[in-house]
Amino acid sequence: MAQRTVLFLLFDGVQSLDVTGPLEVFAGAEQHTPGTYRIRTASLDGAAVRTSSGLTVVPDEALAQAAAPHTLLVPGGQGTRRRDARLTDWLREHGPRAERLVSVCTGAIRLAEAGLLDGRRVTTHWAYCDKLARDHPAVEVDPDPIFVRDGQVSTSAGVTSGIDLALALVEEDLGREAALAIARHLVVFLRRPGNQAQFSAQLAAQTAQREPLREVQQWITEHPADDLSVEALAARARLSPRHFARAFQTETGTTPGRYVDRVRLEHARRLLEDTSDGIEEVSRASGYGTPEGMRRAFVKALGTAPSEYRRRFHPTPAH
Repeated sequence: MAQRTVLFLLFDGVQSLDVTGPLEVFAGAEQHTPGTYRIRTASLDGAAVRTSSGLTVVPDEALAQAAAPHTLLVPGGQGTRRRDARLTDWLREHGPRAERLVSVCTGAIRLAEAGLLDGRRVTTHWAYCDKLARDHPAVEVDPDPIFVRDGQVSTSAGVTSGIDLALALVEEDLGREAALAIARHLVVFLRRPGNQAQFSAQLAAQTAQREPLREVQQWITEHPADDLSVEALAARARLSPRHFARAFQTETGTTPGRYVDRVRLEHARRLLEDTSDGIEEVSRASGYGTPEGMRRAFVKALGTAPSEYRRRFHPTPAH
């Protein structure tokens, strides 16, 4: 197996975890299977950079001296808010030469400024998805997943999702067992698929301002198997169904039905990941009623059946 060079681009204001998270994954893969990865870090002039948290990082070399890598990883951070013509020019020239182009968090902004994301489906940190889409209309921005892979270009959401993406890349290169061994060593689960939402339902939706609606949100989360129809929820909030549905969407940014769907899906996923409960038991506990109802919801939202989801993301006990 040919050794793959992984080059991390550094700049002032970089988010340290965007660098060190994926770097530890690739370093772990090299320790697991020696000779598979050569990890390098580089800044424009080879000078030390100061991360957004104040940590100083000394790169291995200047970008001008860096050999064309197999994987070029561009992290994010506060530094991406400042345009850097030299970095953009370097990326525009050298980015297409990499076999795999990767961004973490707002590193996608750097790639977009170099024209490397045009025509691609990508993601970035949820707080910058609108800006990326507005500033670069040729880029298809998906704000939901924790990472997106489109051909040789892979983009991830905020900070820790860079670890998930790096594990997925290692799994592609070395196989699932190697990726699992690294995940165990780092004490993380190898189970977050790229289409995992950046936010849980409770975080994705705004918290309602009025107390009855907040109480209803909490009730939904704690009782996914109950009757969660608009009529039942409206009665709990002491409002008419029409008034409740309108007020809920106004204050939370989503409809009651979508909120319920997301809570139930999360609950089912958590049971499939963390318990050995049967599919029928999980479907009832999550409010789907039948395994077929849960299967339809999983296929629609995740593109996979519950049984396959469990096979992929139920953690295997370490030996």
